[in-house]
Amino acid sequence: MPRSSLPKGVHRVRRKTVEGMKYHFYAWRGGPKFWTDTVREPRDPKFLIAYAEAIKTRHSADYMTPQMVDDFLDSTAMPKGERTQADYKKWALRFADEFADDPAKLWENPKSRGELNEWRAKWKDSPKQHDYAGTVAVRILNWARDEGKIAALYCDRLHRIYSVDRAEIVWTEADQKAFKDAAPSWVKRVMTLACETGLRPADLVRLTRGNLESFDGIDRFRVRTQKRGRVAHIPVTPELRQLIDETPADQLVLLVNDRNKPLRPTSASRAITRYRDRIAEKLSVRH
Repeated sequence: MPRSSLPKGVHRVRRKTVEGMKYHFYAWRGGPKFWTDTVREPRDPKFLIAYAEAIKTRHSADYMTPQMVDDFLDSTAMPKGERTQADYKKWALRFADEFADDPAKLWENPKSRGELNEWRAKWKDSPKQHDYAGTVAVRILNWARDEGKIAALYCDRLHRIYSVDRAEIVWTEADQKAFKDAAPSWVKRVMTLACETGLRPADLVRLTRGNLESFDGIDRFRVRTQKRGRVAHIPVTPELRQLIDETPADQLVLLVNDRNKPLRPTSASRAITRYRDRIAEKLSVRH
């Protein structure tokens, strides 16, 4: 294996960005970032000049926020779900980029709460994103405090601006009939499976006959949910039995699109929304 030409002690972190793969170089693990490049081992003379400048502050520099984020992303504190992991990574890297030049000790200062609120205010016109930015940042900071990387933090219990009341969102039999009269067969199946099981799209699209089991003579689905990792047991209603029986024997999952390809969670959700909106005047569902 060829030896690295990087100066001894340089810490390199690879990150996938919208522009492609990039490498971030830190003067040492936990030290300041001094270079970003698309190659693993830069040959630009300015790279060594930047490194020399960075190590001058070795004795006064602190554990930096981007390194704290990298350590969090490599830790067991990351959520288990694949979709949630992707969302956390996206927002964690945004957080790291915003505070790239700040030591982790920044978060031990009471004024850091204002810094964090100012950052997430960039998304104030999108309440869900505004709140999610804060959720991920606080998760990282709580982890850092628990791991002894920072001594304290002042960013917990941030105010939230997103709220939704789904208590009155109900699909009546008339709503479902109007929907199914207008939607194509593959979307009807999404609706039926969603209404009869109450599962989220991420769980619906994974359902197969393999999830079926019999208990005390009753057929049911046994599902480990994606969001919380809990096992749910769902009785097979007559509507579900019909849907299962109508599924071709060579079709692995119960839900496919109009091209007979497995659905993604977002596709299943958008299909319902699209046809709901088309017949909005016939539906009494409140959103």
